[in-house]
Amino acid sequence: MKKIILLATVAVAAMIASAQAHACSNVIITKGASADGSCMVSYAADSHMLFGELYFHPAAKWKAGALLDIREWDTNKPLGQIAQVRQTYQTVGNMNEHQLIIGETTWGGREEQADTTGVMDYGSLIYITLQRARTAREAIQTIVALANEYGYPSEGETFSIADTEEAWVMDLVGKGSGNKGIVWVARRIPDGFICAHANQARITRFPWNDPENCIFAPDVAQFAREKGWYSGTDEDFSFRDAYNPLDFGGARACDARAWAAFNILCDGQFTYEQAGQEITRPASDWLNYAMGYELSGEMPLFVKPQRKISVKDVADVMRDHFEGTPMDMRVDIGAGGNACPYRWRPMGFTVDGKSYVNERAIATQQTGFWFVAQARGWLPDEIGALIWFGCDDAATSYLTPVYANTKEVPECLREGNGDILHYSASSQFWINNRVTNSCYRMYDAMEPVVRAQVDEFENRMMSEAVPQMDARMLKIYNGNGRRPGRKCAVRKIRRELTKFSVGTAQEQFGKWVALEQMLLVKFIDGNEKAQDADGRFLHSEYSDGIPRELKYHGYNDRWKAAVARDNGAILEHK
Repeated sequence: MKKIILLATVAVAAMIASAQAHACSNVIITKGASADGSCMVSYAADSHMLFGELYFHPAAKWKAGALLDIREWDTNKPLGQIAQVRQTYQTVGNMNEHQLIIGETTWGGREEQADTTGVMDYGSLIYITLQRARTAREAIQTIVALANEYGYPSEGETFSIADTEEAWVMDLVGKGSGNKGIVWVARRIPDGFICAHANQARITRFPWNDPENCIFAPDVAQFAREKGWYSGTDEDFSFRDAYNPLDFGGARACDARAWAAFNILCDGQFTYEQAGQEITRPASDWLNYAMGYELSGEMPLFVKPQRKISVKDVADVMRDHFEGTPMDMRVDIGAGGNACPYRWRPMGFTVDGKSYVNERAIATQQTGFWFVAQARGWLPDEIGALIWFGCDDAATSYLTPVYANTKEVPECLREGNGDILHYSASSQFWINNRVTNSCYRMYDAMEPVVRAQVDEFENRMMSEAVPQMDARMLKIYNGNGRRPGRKCAVRKIRRELTKFSVGTAQEQFGKWVALEQMLLVKFIDGNEKAQDADGRFLHSEYSDGIPRELKYHGYNDRWKAAVARDNGAILEHK
């Protein structure tokens, strides 16, 4: 199939609108599907205006009658006030001290469903719920209660919600101005299965009599009937079809990313449940669906991988550009002469009156921050809550481990250390952008150098440093064979977790500063200087300031052929 496809103008417009306005990707792993028994949620917060920093809110007690100011997460616009609760839990990023994780992707929905008078925007729902709930089920109840009491001004959302035992996917959308609250449905992901979503409502039909595994708003179908968006029975009701009907853009720019995650983690075979039976089919059966060509072949909400999924597996899925598929972003002329798998916005373009689109992959240049969070139930909450956190484009950035019971966050990730308009030399977001934007100019040569550094750090952290830290903290928690005062042990654990989280992040930040400098020297002006096994540049026998050898990468054959077709009459050597 051709990589760049010609489509009807309306379909292109739908894709552009869908992908430009909202661009996040989530993967959810149940504990039965994970290699270590943790529940995992990954999230890329993709926005051209979002800064990468690690939000930190210590646990606190509040006076009776205290009020909380609400500001819209995307814009910082004041929305109003809500009643504060007497006690809030500590949160680090999108995880709290009790191992609750919440991520999201926005999908818009019908324009008239936004409540312009509402107070609880989707970002506030996430971060306030993390401060108030201990489990996934509590989180769902809290989200619903807040939205229904104070109104919901945002667009449609899919939330990933997980604790140490359960993982849920939740679709929700407002009821419009003058009709406070949300319609919603939440489904528990069967243990041993995984889920993924990316800016398209994912829940279609759902069970109406299984409250252990599926809960929903009492009027979820009736509200759609009243609006004229649905006329059938409850049992045939599809949340997606009523509130976020699938079109080309929803499939190609959004569900295609969920398909890609499933394809990678399930090794090209989708195993899913249907009528109480497990069915296995090749992922390619849904390729035309993912590409927007055939929208009737509904993709499974949950699939079962045949191998256990590690945290590194999930991290690497977040680095995908559709490699090895017909949508592979490295192989058409849009990748330039050095196979760069990125396309600058806007996503659509017109040539000679014909409209075309570029892909939207999981990894993208405009990521503010991203993470893989683990709820590890075999460890006490004081140790088990762990978030692997990164900034900027996932493909060429690293995840650093931060325990959610830390007493502080690293300076390189601190809120206020720079922003999207103000550069900070001590900010992880900005140094990662320097490295990543360097790679974009000679991607096929530079990305492997950066990726080797990423893999070395993450593999060492995941296989050695974090397990060793866990074991040492668990020994303190259990009293080294004695029966310590629990408060004393927890205080010591928190000091040690803080030292590890901050020290590791700052050390790796320093290495990334050095990496950016090395990339400049190594690849300046489109050539490559040789290094020895220890990273020292090789120099001539006469001067340590003159390179011994240079490599000239030039451009790939596809690019050279395109240039010859475009300007061969001028460039041809006679």
